[in-house]
Amino acid sequence: MTYKFLDMATTPSVKAAQEANGAGAYWAGFRGERMFDRFTEAEAAFIAARDSFYMATVSESGWPYVQHRGGPPGFLRVLDETTLGFADFRGNRQYISVGNIAADDRVSLILMDYAGRRRLKIFAHMEVRDLADDPELAEKLGTPGYKAKVERALILKLEAFDWNCPQHITPRYTDTELEGALAPVRRHIQALEAENAALREKLAALAVGGAKDEGRDAGG
Repeated sequence: MTYKFLDMATTPSVKAAQEANGAGAYWAGFRGERMFDRFTEAEAAFIAARDSFYMATVSESGWPYVQHRGGPPGFLRVLDETTLGFADFRGNRQYISVGNIAADDRVSLILMDYAGRRRLKIFAHMEVRDLADDPELAEKLGTPGYKAKVERALILKLEAFDWNCPQHITPRYTDTELEGALAPVRRHIQALEAENAALREKLAALAVGGAKDEGRDAGG
């Protein structure tokens, strides 16, 4: 079985670079157990948890353009095993990515999980859809409660994907992830503070009782 993502990415110049760096023999015989051209439950779950990704397009002048896309977790949706979609929120209104895909619909995505030190790379073809003409798609890509103007839908037809190793991914954590990790610590601190307060009250009561006893002894 071939390794589709690598087959697509390995051009003659890439093969030359592999050879020059002593990796030619390794990749020449590499074959995966999957084609990596169909999303499974593992990819769907990973994608559903993401609140951002990076997307690369290529201009008519040949310059690559990388854009950060963000939204509420799960705004990038797996519509089926070979299709992704997301609502295109209004940004700085340069429309560089939208313009690029009008000339060349090939895109590349990188989805990061900094906390888990994982990343997913995707090759796809992108299509612009008018949500006003497709109420069903608008409902599928809807993000209730998220305050952003939706201008269009962007649909991606998967060509291949690949998982990267965790090397050189610096762990970073969102507020939500930190809150979940710190919640048990905060509960423990609150319990200790309550215990300390109760002990202080007991010590204060013992001190008052001792003072009264000394007063009675002195008066006697």
